[in-house]
Amino acid sequence: MRALNQRLVLDRLREHGEATRPEIATVTGLSKPTVGQALLDLEQHGLVRAIGRRLDRPGRAAVVYRTAPDAGYIVGVDVGRRALHVAVADLDGVVVARVEQPNRSRSGAMLVRTVGESVARALGEAGLTGDDIVVTVVGTPGIPDVEAGTVHRSPNLPGWERRGLLGELMGLLSANGSTVLVENDANLCAVGEHARGAAQGVDVVACLTVGTGIGLGILLGGNLFRGARGAAGEIADLPYGRVPAGVTSHRPGPVEVVAAGDAVVSEARSAGLTVPTAKAVFDLARSGDALAMRVVADEASKLARVVSVVTAVLDPGLIVLAGGIGRNVDLLADPMRRELAETIPLVPDIVGGELGDDAVLVGAIATAMDTAWDLVFERRVLGR
Repeated sequence: MRALNQRLVLDRLREHGEATRPEIATVTGLSKPTVGQALLDLEQHGLVRAIGRRLDRPGRAAVVYRTAPDAGYIVGVDVGRRALHVAVADLDGVVVARVEQPNRSRSGAMLVRTVGESVARALGEAGLTGDDIVVTVVGTPGIPDVEAGTVHRSPNLPGWERRGLLGELMGLLSANGSTVLVENDANLCAVGEHARGAAQGVDVVACLTVGTGIGLGILLGGNLFRGARGAAGEIADLPYGRVPAGVTSHRPGPVEVVAAGDAVVSEARSAGLTVPTAKAVFDLARSGDALAMRVVADEASKLARVVSVVTAVLDPGLIVLAGGIGRNVDLLADPMRRELAETIPLVPDIVGGELGDDAVLVGAIATAMDTAWDLVFERRVLGR
């Protein structure tokens, strides 16, 4: 019962912020002496701290308490084809260190080593050690399969689908006792935008990520929907028509071949433009280049077709466009809406993601927070 009271008080402070003993008693229904004992216990365990006194009310000044977010730390990792992003955050999700480096790995084993080195570097910059980390969340393209120790459908990362490799990564990151979670990057993008970005307060969200690959993160009732085997949102596998000439691939699905970054570049070159990247195509379109504008309109049409399927199944309250291509919402959203209005009865609102390259990391940290507080409480209070 004593531990239950402590947890109730801790959850009150986590959910509503700093408070005094009388305020906590009013909200939780516990007596003031019980709240006082719980606060004393939590303070001794290093989970809460007194931060001052409230002087704005008559009578004796009440002590104000808040959680102690430095009771443990979280690591978020975003494994991308071109770059790795790592962030270290406290238990309240405040980032204390970040590392970004190019992904030049040519094998799965090399990428595992690079992830480990990046995490170690971020911990060093934060002045922490591996023992300080409670939860590590890794975002990756594809479908993580912990039982098989692999990631399915991740063709843009060389060697990343090798059986057993995911187990090696998790073993490396958990060596100091951290709990390791691996999640699809589009799913984490959706969680991040819902927690701190464009989708805050929306119950049914579809986050369409378009860049090197293409994916979809789905939130139903504000909660991440993974499907029966974690493959919900693998829209790269949806059927599509012709494949643009010159697009090479490593088993991506039809939609990814047609609508992701390589396809945009291929279409632009077929139209007579000399461009190195999809970003260059959108920059030219933004400056008024007629050929580039035609390529962008074609891309918007392809994405509208994908959204029409998603809308027919999910009826989302919001479509969030994210990723290197998706963030060009100023050029894509209006033509997508016009085409959708001709094909489906209810057109969802289409907005750009607000978090940019940070979306997956924000989602990873948000995903880790509840688990991290649970683990810290169990270890410090329950001795597990």
